[in-house]
Amino acid sequence: MSDQVVLLSIPGLRARDIAAMPNLARLASQGEEATLVPSFPCVTCPVQAAMTTGALPNEHGVIANGFYYRDKREIEMWTAWNECIERPQIWDLLHERDPGITSAVWFPLHSKGCGADYICTPAPIHNPDGSESLWCYTKPAELYGELRDALGHFPLQHFWGPIANIKSSAWIVDSALHAARAYKPDFFYIYLPHLDYAAQKTGPDSPEAQQALAALDEVLGRLFTGLREVYAGRDPLYLVASEYAIVPVDHVTYPNRVLREAGLLAVEKRDDGEHLDLAASAAWALVDHQLSHIFVRDQDPQTIARVADLFRGRQGIDEVLTGDDKQRYGLDHDRAGEVVLISSPNSWQAYYYWLDDAQAPAFARTVDIHQKPGYDPVEMFLDAATLKMMAALAAKMKEAGSAPTAGAAPGAGPAAGPTGGAGPGMRPAPGIPLDATLVRGSHGAPAREEFQRGVIISSERGVLVGNAIADTDVCDLVLRQYGI
Repeated sequence: MSDQVVLLSIPGLRARDIAAMPNLARLASQGEEATLVPSFPCVTCPVQAAMTTGALPNEHGVIANGFYYRDKREIEMWTAWNECIERPQIWDLLHERDPGITSAVWFPLHSKGCGADYICTPAPIHNPDGSESLWCYTKPAELYGELRDALGHFPLQHFWGPIANIKSSAWIVDSALHAARAYKPDFFYIYLPHLDYAAQKTGPDSPEAQQALAALDEVLGRLFTGLREVYAGRDPLYLVASEYAIVPVDHVTYPNRVLREAGLLAVEKRDDGEHLDLAASAAWALVDHQLSHIFVRDQDPQTIARVADLFRGRQGIDEVLTGDDKQRYGLDHDRAGEVVLISSPNSWQAYYYWLDDAQAPAFARTVDIHQKPGYDPVEMFLDAATLKMMAALAAKMKEAGSAPTAGAAPGAGPAAGPTGGAGPGMRPAPGIPLDATLVRGSHGAPAREEFQRGVIISSERGVLVGNAIADTDVCDLVLRQYGI
C-alpha cells in the first residue's frame, strides 16, 4: 500500500475514453476500475462536496453550483468559501485521526478557507474600475507569488470561456508538482477540468472531444512522472474520479421565460437592458445544466402548486420536485428551491429571462459567471460578428507578419475574464452569442442509465469494492488508506 494518495477529479471522463489515453490506460491496467455513480445534482460543486464528505446535499448543503440567499435576495455563483460545506471533508477527518497527515487541495470549487494544509484555487482581484487582476488564493498565502514567478500567472482566460483550453489544466498540474516538491503532502486532491469544454460545446463524441482526451493525457503523463520523482521513485495510490459523464443534448428549456410569460417573474429595465427583479418576482429559477431551483416568494403554497403545474408534462422536463419529493434525491435542504426541475437526458436548461434579445442585459454577451442567475455554457462560444472581426484582424496581422491571439476578441480576453462585463450604462462589444441551441453536451440529471455515469480508477488492486461506486463512497475509499 502506498503512503500517499492522489485523488484526481476529471469531470466528463468515461470508461470508453480510457483507451484513447495511453498514460491513463497504463495506470488503469495495473489497478482496477468501476462505474462511478454521481449523486444528484450531477454537477461540479455538489459532486465534489459528496466525494469529499461522503454525504448528500441534505447534509453537506451544496444544492447546486450556486446559492440564493433569501434573506439578502442575493445570488452567489461559484465563489462561496468553504464554510458553505456543512460536513467535515477528507482533510478534516485526516487531521482528526492524526494532525501530522498533511493534505493539499488544488482547484476544486469551494476550497477557499478549507482546513487543508496547502491550497491553490482561482481568486481574481476585482478592481474599483471593474477590471480584474489575475490571482489565486493559496495557503500559505505567499505560495501564489512563488507559483507566479516560476510559472507565470494562472491563465484564467483558458480556465473558462471561448478560449478555454488545455493551458489551464497544464498550469494546475505544473503548480501541483511545484507544491509537491516543496511540501510532499500525504493526500493530494487535484481538479483537472479540461474534458468539460469540448464535450459541452461540440458534444461528448465529437472530434474536438476526442482531441481533448489526448491533450489531457499528455498532461497526466507529466503529473505521473513528476510525482514519482517527488516521492523518491514510488508511485502514490491514484484514485481518478470522473465526477459525472457529459451526454449529448439537442433541446433546451427556458424556465425563467416560462415564469415570466405566466406573470410570475418581474424585470427591472436599466440602461444596459433588463435585469431580474428578485424582490418583485413571485418565482424565478436559478438554472444549472440539467436542473433548476425555482425560488418562490414567501414559499407561498398556491404559487408553488402553480409553478409545478406550469412545468409538468413540458417538453424537456422529466421531473418536477416539490415538498417531500426532494427527499428522493437527498435534496431536502433549506437552500433548495421550492420547486426543482429536472431535464430529460437529451435536454438542458438556460437562464435566459428576456423575451427579446434586444433587451438582454449587457452581461449576457460577456463571460460573466457571477451576474448571471445560473450556469451559461454559451460562454464557450463567440458570436458571428466577433468571429468575423477576428478573421479580419488575423488577415491584417498576417500581412504585417504577426498573428493575433484569441484573447484579443471582445469579451474573450483577461479583461473580460470569468467575471468581466460592461460597466453601468454601457453596451458591450459583440462577444458571446445569445443562442442556447449551440450547446451540444450537458449533465446534471440523475444518472439512471450507464451512459450518464462516469468511471473511477484505482492504480492498485483491492481498493475498489464492486462494479459500481457512488460518489459518496470516495471519501471512505481515501480514509481507508489511512486506517480510518
